[in-house]
Amino acid sequence: MARGVVLLTGFEPFGADKHNPSAEVASQLDGLPIGNLAVRSMRLPVESRRAMARVSAAIDTLRPRAVVGLGQAAGRAVICVEQVAVNLFDTDESGGGLTPRKLVAAGPDAYFTRLPVGAIVRALRKNGIPASPSLSAGIFVCNAVMYTSLHALRRRPTTPAGFIHLPYEAGQVAARPRNTASMSLEVMRQAVELALAVVVKEL
Repeated sequence: MARGVVLLTGFEPFGADKHNPSAEVASQLDGLPIGNLAVRSMRLPVESRRAMARVSAAIDTLRPRAVVGLGQAAGRAVICVEQVAVNLFDTDESGGGLTPRKLVAAGPDAYFTRLPVGAIVRALRKNGIPASPSLSAGIFVCNAVMYTSLHALRRRPTTPAGFIHLPYEAGQVAARPRNTASMSLEVMRQAVELALAVVVKEL
């Protein structure tokens, strides 16, 4: 019987897309037992302040043993495990990057991930899934969720937390330019399940 939870977040669809693989993978894994823990998934809005509030509240309420955020990264061809979240976001949310402000006024400039990046990437590659470390989660809502998770857990330094970016799901690229990178939802689900198993194993 599970004695704790792993909080797994994904995002609702945005722009012209009707689907977001991050939310779909998170939903598919909801309730999955991993070791003596169980996955608890959450779908977040694609708006930094609301997403931050929901993640902070979930961490306070659930007191998860680990927190992993998922997001979609347009154009990426591999699973990317992010290494750094910065105390910065763009108030525009449209991708312009011209009006950045701090996420947390008195917070540190950045947090490093607490996920075992190398171990996750090696496990995925061993199973034939393209994966790579990635330096930064950007300055938009994905970064905001990663930073908020780590900030909320600042007094629980042994709790793993971090963020993984997923490519487009294969069905999303039909109306996009030729050769746009994508990956099947099943492979992305397998990748996240493997990543969570690595995280829980190291607890």
